[in-house]
Amino acid sequence: METLVLAVGGNALLRPGDRGTAEEQMLRARQTAEEIYRIFEEFKVVITHGNGPQVGAILLQNEHSKDVVPPMPLDVCGAMSQGQIGYMLEQSFQNLLEEKGIDKNIVTVLTRVIVDEHDPAFENPSKPIGPFYTKEEAKKLAREKGWHIIEDAGRGWRRVVPSPMPLEIVEKDAIRKLIDEGFIAIAVGGGGIPVIRKNKKLIGVEGVIDKDLASAVLARDIGADRLIILTSVEKVYLNFGKPEQRGIEEMSVEEARRYMEEGHFKKGSMYPKILASVLYLESGGKEVLITSPEKVQDALDGKTGTWIYP
Repeated sequence: METLVLAVGGNALLRPGDRGTAEEQMLRARQTAEEIYRIFEEFKVVITHGNGPQVGAILLQNEHSKDVVPPMPLDVCGAMSQGQIGYMLEQSFQNLLEEKGIDKNIVTVLTRVIVDEHDPAFENPSKPIGPFYTKEEAKKLAREKGWHIIEDAGRGWRRVVPSPMPLEIVEKDAIRKLIDEGFIAIAVGGGGIPVIRKNKKLIGVEGVIDKDLASAVLARDIGADRLIILTSVEKVYLNFGKPEQRGIEEMSVEEARRYMEEGHFKKGSMYPKILASVLYLESGGKEVLITSPEKVQDALDGKTGTWIYP
């Protein structure tokens, strides 16, 4: 049975217009489970996920309660979000699997990811987290809280934090053993908790690793046969949102690199997904599929989606 890493997007738990309540997120997790559960019958699967809205909310809660409860650093907040999202996905997926008669258990692995302490990202925050703001709100927050805020892919303004490149998954052997024993694993939630090696110790650092890049490293580290990246669109497009927009059915790594250089993919949107695909394939991966959750089964049947090959 082939092994795949399945990276689900932010809409797995939150969609436009949602307030972010626990009830809403549980509902979205259930909907995501219903869209993709058939994959678990065909493959050994590791699920990865983002955490931008959730860790952003935790940081806001930290800020508002700092005079009552000591605030936690970003790496600890990332761990908290892994537990929160992992629970919601576990609960929703396990219930659906039992309803469908699929005899598999699902488990969340609190995952650390090694980064370079000298990564230039620590001097240049770029990873969006938390809610979207208007330009006026963003300026006020930047002034009052000292946050770094940028315009995010035309969708609004968001806080940004350091996003170092992932180098290695600390728990890779445990994850490999779990899926070999028949478990579905949830791992590198939110890109994983960034840690550095120093004096023969692992030390947590403040930052948020891109979920898709961490998924590519995980897929490499466990020798996955395939990486599937789920997002809000059915396939990758050139000139997205323009009259000359064109969907891509398949492309090579060479073509993908050329399209990135030509500026077809936005940094806060499709670019990291294409970069993750390239890095995974150049490290020995076989193929990458990018599509939406509701179209993933059709894509696996060769009817849609974007396939990327070495």
